Amino acid sequence: MEQLVPILALAGGVIIVASLLSGLIDRSGVPLVAAFLALGALLGPHALGLVDVGIASPPLTVLATLALTLVLFSDAVSLDFREVRRWRRLAWLLLGPGTLVVALLVAVAAWALLGLAPTAATLLGAALAATDPVLLRSAMRSRDLPDSARVALRLETGMNDVVVLPIVVFSVIFLGREGAGGLTAAGLAHHALGLLVLGPAAGAAVGALGILALKGMRARFGVRRDFESLYALGLAFTGYAAAEGLGGSGFLAAFAAGMMVSWQDVELCDCFLEYGEATAEMLLLLTFVALGLSLMWIGLPVLDLRTLAFAVIALATRTVVMLPLLTREGLPAGERRIIAFFGPRGLSSLLYVLLAAFAGVAGADRLFAVAAMVVLLSVVVHGGGMALLLRRLRAPAAAPAVSEGIVQAADAELPERITIEELQALRARGEAVTIVDARSDRSWHADDIQAAGAIRLAPDDPVRGAEALRLAHHGTVVVYCA
Repeated sequence: MEQLVPILALAGGVIIVASLLSGLIDRSGVPLVAAFLALGALLGPHALGLVDVGIASPPLTVLATLALTLVLFSDAVSLDFREVRRWRRLAWLLLGPGTLVVALLVAVAAWALLGLAPTAATLLGAALAATDPVLLRSAMRSRDLPDSARVALRLETGMNDVVVLPIVVFSVIFLGREGAGGLTAAGLAHHALGLLVLGPAAGAAVGALGILALKGMRARFGVRRDFESLYALGLAFTGYAAAEGLGGSGFLAAFAAGMMVSWQDVELCDCFLEYGEATAEMLLLLTFVALGLSLMWIGLPVLDLRTLAFAVIALATRTVVMLPLLTREGLPAGERRIIAFFGPRGLSSLLYVLLAAFAGVAGADRLFAVAAMVVLLSVVVHGGGMALLLRRLRAPAAAPAVSEGIVQAADAELPERITIEELQALRARGEAVTIVDARSDRSWHADDIQAAGAIRLAPDDPVRGAEALRLAHHGTVVVYCA
């Protein structure tokens, strides 16, 4: 209870700052992660000394568990299986060489340079093969990013957890049993059954039954939009709890629940997806602030050439492996470089290593210190690289008179809703009518049916889109989102 007030104050401050500065930070290209690590350092014991958390403290354990559960669920829900089938060769490259081979090579480097035991090196290699969705968020939101690069990065962040997470979980189990004589064949089979069968099955069942229940209630009685947005959180946390109760991995279950939701391909309210992603991102940023208090910097005092060399190898390996393989896919050189370079390591890697600390594994603090060094380097290299990339890709703004016309039109007294008959009547009278498709990117990409003559405006920045298309200052704008 002593830490409750400062932790609530920290959470409230992070949410307020993140909300107020979100637009400014997005426009600047500076990754949110860097800003919140700096905020943590300011609040931590090395600066203002307002609050601090230890590597295995209960608040950090709860926060990291919630964050990782929601990240895994959101990543899985964001998968579009039609997109996976269409880009299956690219998906296999990202999961095979881009994840498994990279994890193996980084593990070998950890064993050779840092002197880690094989199991600990395997854990570190797998954790550092996970691509971070938060550091990629600003690049993924840029409409100037080439489609192939966007698809590749979205597939990687959504799918490589299914490869990395089992390796991490089994490594933690083996490390935890090393002091007790290791695992017997029966013990290994028991863990494998719980982790690879019961846990994912429980998560998949929660996802499948949850969506069936949502569809039934929505068709019969209706479901309020605000409660449907909360429903995503309920499925993620219930899937986690169901698997843990059966002796499985709650994290694998959360990912399985999200995959089942995506696989059923039902028409979901955009709020279902967006609220879960926003909540996950806020928890991730809050976790970054908590880690930035002191834990992120614990490796700096003992930094040596071997650790620095390992950090460089951990970041460069993916680019070295992927760049020649992508050449065979026939992609333009610029898009190949973007896909191969932008594989940032961030909070996902840190959370995976923290699982060892939460399990009481000996030497977990050293693993975390090394992982933190790699993530800090990734924030500088990938975060700075993304800022430069987005500046180069960003199209020059059009004349401001267009947005002024839009604002003037918005101030006029117009009906909030219009029927198809009224729309046809306006057109019959010869009035200028513009139909705007303002659905979320996920819904827009997933639907082959479009309104005749409609233009596309992304809902997160409609004014900029209107400026780019040079919409007429006067006339009627009809917007639809479903």
